[in-house]
Amino acid sequence: MTPSLRLLLLLLTALLVLAGCSAEPPAANRAPPATVTTTAVASKPWSDAIEALGTARANESVMLTAKVTETVVRVNFEDGDLVEAGDVLVDLSGRVETAGLAEAAAAFRETQKQFQRQEQLTAQKLIPASQLDTQRAAMDTARARLDATRARLADRVITAPFAGVLGFRQVSPGTLVTPGTTIASLDDVSLMKLDFAVPEAYLAALSSGQAITALSSAYPGREFTGRVTTVDSRIDPNTRAVKVRAEVPNPDRLLRPGMLLTLRVFQPERQALVVPEISVIQVAQSAHVFRVLPDDTVEQVGVKLGQRRRGEVEVIEGLSAGDRIVVDGTVKLRQGASIVEVAKPAPETAAVAEGA
Repeated sequence: MTPSLRLLLLLLTALLVLAGCSAEPPAANRAPPATVTTTAVASKPWSDAIEALGTARANESVMLTAKVTETVVRVNFEDGDLVEAGDVLVDLSGRVETAGLAEAAAAFRETQKQFQRQEQLTAQKLIPASQLDTQRAAMDTARARLDATRARLADRVITAPFAGVLGFRQVSPGTLVTPGTTIASLDDVSLMKLDFAVPEAYLAALSSGQAITALSSAYPGREFTGRVTTVDSRIDPNTRAVKVRAEVPNPDRLLRPGMLLTLRVFQPERQALVVPEISVIQVAQSAHVFRVLPDDTVEQVGVKLGQRRRGEVEVIEGLSAGDRIVVDGTVKLRQGASIVEVAKPAPETAAVAEGA
């Protein structure tokens, strides 16, 4: 074989190799389009929420105690009783105190009669006016003694200062009590006060009347609603937080003083770009979504997220209203991957399929 012929064969072989390398791979070797569901990014009404932990307190709360040293005569309540304002709970008065009241009342009535009689005689000028003045002073003294006796007797009758629920009773008939001896606790739980602290950065966003929701681990799935009533006038210099108080109606008496609740204070509504939470892929401190391009491929787009709520998240940067993003099927996607969209089944269709 001549040198020129050998050179020609080498050139032909090289051309065939290059042609084989540049040819497109067979269709069987290409990755099939990923099956996904998508949604359009939309602007929705959004209400920001400040989250905090709060402690429940009764609307009114008092520890009932004795005022005098005396023996308990009667106890008119049991643990956990509901009482009305003015109900007699404990009676410390004995026969001596009752008799003393009757004696003081009788003395006052007698001086009153004497005063009325002498008033008539004075009008008829049968006795001097000075004698009437003396009798008036005696009547006033008797009235003061009666009032003092009633006050001492009242100290021996312990009543409910307001309507509420009683705690455990701490005394029994025959117990000798002294001033300060605990009788029972009384709480008005028809309305609960929730006290919580919020970082001072949110101070400008707080005001009376704002709606709140509260959750308790004691009642999973139950949401309690109320409103902010007071924002403290001072910032705690140690925690740099401001104290806030909210009120929550509690007609079923489910909430109890001392309970820990998770609160959310809602701000006025605004418009925000919102996407389904499952469409966002979170990696360390960064987040991204897959945006659908006109040629049915996807591109990975970094996004800056804002507030979250159940099933949704706010997008501050990275997307525009109307952009289509992948919701389901993001795990199998890569930059530039082809997709084919499948429609989500209607609720009726899904129910029929599950029933079958």
